[in-house]
Amino acid sequence: MTENIPEEVLPLAGLRVLDFSQFLAGPSCALRLADLGADVIKVERPDGGDLCRGLVLADQGFEGDSALFHTINRRKRSFAADLKQPEDLARAKALIATADVMIHNFRPGVMERIGLDAASVLALNPRIVYAAVTGYGEEGPWRDRPGQDLLVQSLSGLAWLSGDAGIDGEGPPVPAGVSVIDLLTGAHLVQGILAALLRRGVTGRGGRVDVSLLESAIDLQFEPFTAFLNSDGAQPARTPGNHASVHGAAPYGIYRTRDGFMAVAMTPMDRLAQLIGSPALADKVADRGSWFAQRDAIKQQLQHDFRQQDSAHWLAILEPAGVWCAEVLRWPELAAHPAFEALRMTQTIRSASGATLRTTRCPIRIDGRRLFSEQGAPRLGADTDAIARELGLPGAHSSSTAATP
Repeated sequence: MTENIPEEVLPLAGLRVLDFSQFLAGPSCALRLADLGADVIKVERPDGGDLCRGLVLADQGFEGDSALFHTINRRKRSFAADLKQPEDLARAKALIATADVMIHNFRPGVMERIGLDAASVLALNPRIVYAAVTGYGEEGPWRDRPGQDLLVQSLSGLAWLSGDAGIDGEGPPVPAGVSVIDLLTGAHLVQGILAALLRRGVTGRGGRVDVSLLESAIDLQFEPFTAFLNSDGAQPARTPGNHASVHGAAPYGIYRTRDGFMAVAMTPMDRLAQLIGSPALADKVADRGSWFAQRDAIKQQLQHDFRQQDSAHWLAILEPAGVWCAEVLRWPELAAHPAFEALRMTQTIRSASGATLRTTRCPIRIDGRRLFSEQGAPRLGADTDAIARELGLPGAHSSSTAATP
């Protein structure tokens, strides 16, 4: 359910979205549109469906699929269709003719071979917004490579921005611990779709929106990458310890305290030395012009000082003084914190059989209200017959029942 927001007044109520995509980037885009009220119909292969149904993380399954699939496909309906079969392809085209948005993440050339490329779809439905995700764009030597989050983090240089450089300056690259590029790309696709829908409201015509994992990864790095583009062309150096930014001066980083870890962001180093009572640090930072050039030595001294007391001791001194700092929390600590409870960031979704799964909610608020929904992800093909009847499509296909686990 929503938080006092009737389904029919959600911002995207009345929009029909066809989600042909798999895994994370495209489905995360469709999920956000569903959260905002769109009727999202997930078009899947009758044999197995979205490959994410079998992508099990942490050994957690739910209702015969991976729990991951259910977290990213809640509030959607499933329509089974084998696009290689003429009958099913005709049904899919009839469905497309009724839709406002179509999303896919097939590799370049696949939709052209099927006959569902942008030009063909827009000829069939001139008002539709055709939205596509690729790994590396439609052109170039990487266009046919697998578009996978970790690979793109590696190819885009992102993995070299994190992790300590080590004493020898050659510490290994460190990828993000979540599929940050997939989810960011999905967010970019949402932005493009909403912009195209706004234009359609003025002009009456649809259009095409394209995003790629690589372009999103580079855009994510726009701040340090811009500095690189206007530099001597050398790879920026990470600090040997307490690293958090290749271009950040001291104290920017994470430090070990006597009982945990603490993050310290931008703050004047001379003021910080005074607050923590460190004459040795004060000597090192007396020259303001050296705070970046000498950041390794400064951080080393600051780390030595922070190790002498618990995190709570330092936070009690620094936070009242206006220093930007925070304890580094693990998930059990976060989940138990009153600040997390105040967000009401979790919800329970329910399958058709009544099984429940806890997950996160949509992070967007509408008219000051949070968005919740108990509707879980669909079983493969569960809604094929209902959708066919509802939209007057050709007769129901047997795959809609045969695919039920």
